[in-house]
Amino acid sequence: MNRTMALCLSGMLIYTGCMVYPTLVKKSSVERTWAVYKADAEGTGYSVLNQINTKNVQELELAWTHTFSDAPQGSRGGSSESNPIILDGVMYTLSARHRVYALNASTGEQIWSFDPFNGEAGGGIGRGVTYWEKGADKRILFTAGDNLFALNALTGIPISTFGNQGRVSMNIGMRGDPDKISVIPTSPGIVYKDLLIIGNEVSELYGAEPGHIRAYNIISGKLEWTFHTVPQPGELGYDTWPKEAWKYVGGTNNWGGMSLDAERGMVFFGTGSPTYDYYGKDRIGMNLFGNSVVALDARTGKYRWHFQTVHHDLWDYDLPAAPNLITVTHQGKKIDAVAQTSKLGYIYTFNRDTGEPLFPIEERAVPASDIPGEQAWPTQPIPTKPAPYARQSITKDDLSFYTQSSYDSLLNRFNAFRYEGPFTPPSIRGTFMIPGSRGGSSWGGGSVDPEKGIIYVKSNDSPEIATLKKVVENETSNLSAFNQGKALYNTYCVSCHMPDKNGDEQGNPSLLAIEARLSREDALNKIKRGGGKMPSFASVIAGKEEAIISFLFEKESSARPSREQSFLKEIQENESANKAGINTPKEDKYLNLTAYGQFTDANRRPGIKPPWGQLHAINLNTGEFEWSITLGNQPEGQALGGPETGASGSAGPLVTRGGLLFIGSTRDRKFRAFDQKTGKKLWETTLPGIANANPSTYWSKGKQYIAISVGGDGTNPAGYVLSFALPAK
Repeated sequence: MNRTMALCLSGMLIYTGCMVYPTLVKKSSVERTWAVYKADAEGTGYSVLNQINTKNVQELELAWTHTFSDAPQGSRGGSSESNPIILDGVMYTLSARHRVYALNASTGEQIWSFDPFNGEAGGGIGRGVTYWEKGADKRILFTAGDNLFALNALTGIPISTFGNQGRVSMNIGMRGDPDKISVIPTSPGIVYKDLLIIGNEVSELYGAEPGHIRAYNIISGKLEWTFHTVPQPGELGYDTWPKEAWKYVGGTNNWGGMSLDAERGMVFFGTGSPTYDYYGKDRIGMNLFGNSVVALDARTGKYRWHFQTVHHDLWDYDLPAAPNLITVTHQGKKIDAVAQTSKLGYIYTFNRDTGEPLFPIEERAVPASDIPGEQAWPTQPIPTKPAPYARQSITKDDLSFYTQSSYDSLLNRFNAFRYEGPFTPPSIRGTFMIPGSRGGSSWGGGSVDPEKGIIYVKSNDSPEIATLKKVVENETSNLSAFNQGKALYNTYCVSCHMPDKNGDEQGNPSLLAIEARLSREDALNKIKRGGGKMPSFASVIAGKEEAIISFLFEKESSARPSREQSFLKEIQENESANKAGINTPKEDKYLNLTAYGQFTDANRRPGIKPPWGQLHAINLNTGEFEWSITLGNQPEGQALGGPETGASGSAGPLVTRGGLLFIGSTRDRKFRAFDQKTGKKLWETTLPGIANANPSTYWSKGKQYIAISVGGDGTNPAGYVLSFALPAK
């Protein structure tokens, strides 16, 4: 039946265009080979399809492109992280602007679309949607903003009996005032019978909401159970926090998705760090269930087991991806296992029933914090197998050499930072972090071949700097630092650099617009070390570093840096939403004002030698690597005639029974296929944008397709979906 339909329901416009409704005839299971985010409930990222294989993948060609058109012209191109799901010839996915689409899986033609923002800008990260059915009742469940929606999978019309006319506010049931908080999931939930189990994404600053895991009734929208990842009095793990912490600490949230063992009725997920991510005087202790792999009873939400991968996290070392469920042969026995990838570049492998590690995990001593009041945990768990798939430490010999001056600047900065190897806590002087918070692997996680027991995972070597600053929450605090720095300048610097900071004719340079020539770190190092005519002032500014930098880099009228202002505004909003009125203890708040900043030279080139991104095959039966290859390229860092550099990226791979591994992920806009056995590249193509999404594969009308979401560009900000297939015979 063809018809054009524009319906207005509950104030939402749904435009279906020229629409062919799918029939309700049951299809063969082969047409449901990618019906769940990352392939299946077990999170394998694996498909049994093998029409496309190592012998013919070189013939792969573009079958169709769907260009989303829901962004106003002139909009900035959006990143698309959606992993499409496909059932019975229909693809369900999100645009880069977070609108939902149903497409004909063979042609890419639109069947229907749904705008959850009702014409407003909206948007945000969305990694896909979830499908559920019972008889003729077929639903698409997804989140947008802080709402959970249920749509009719055939029409895209909201299910009026679900929640409030098709939507449920996920702010309700949290600790904070529902009208003031915003809980925004980014990864789709997992279905167990009539339950949708889902985590959330919250603020990462003081006063954030806690990362409750919740299960909603898919038919009614009713909240059925809640698991507190920040335990409340009487709950397991409560004694790993200060007594009142559950009233003000947040985070410990699952934002990377979940996996399910339907036969056992168990759901598995990884959690992120408690807030604040980089300082924890207000949360002294191990902080369960932060940074933990957790197993729950899927029906009730009752605790089954856990393993904490980072104690009292100070580095934002979230577990960013859904665990992979896989069966391995361990010590001669078949064992159903859980494999968890990480930002640290470790894979943690556990017995699925008990949580017991399959390979020994050792508690090893790590450096202590030098921040007053902080109590970094003295040990951290380190897997003995598999070996880490991302760099754990570097020396000065690992710094990039583009030119002598570039190298000298990188070396001076590296030597000035605090760095004592892995788990060096953040510091006021700046801490060099490797892996950084964007290191190891991200939300794309690993994909496994369940027939071979091998996991395939992309890695990033991306160090960063954590520089803590003590802040006071009234606006005059930084002005005091500015004035203190001014006093230091007038005492020690003014005779050479003049009262107006413009230098003199004797070769003492101007300090005006210093921010255009030096980073704060480089300027501070120069003051401490001296050079040329300038003596060392290290002893003079000891303990007053922030003051002199505040004077040199900030104007008196706006002495508080804009990033700090933004952080403090968000903290105030978080704390004002707390219904109990219990806020983070006011004393000794620190902020990491260089969070997520990469270690680069003055031309923004990576500060460590390549490779900066790799792809690995790791045998989980033995804990040994099968192979590792460089993935991606950044030409600006490539030596003339040298090998590719590798490139960072968050997305993960697709693995098929055809012996292939497909991955986009890198910013060079390439989409590649590799031989699973050897890592040899067999095929690649250039995409219209960055493919920051996990690929999907599916069967439709006798053909296997490989699909991938692509981000927007200046021509089309809402992005694309591209699908590839073998040429028709």
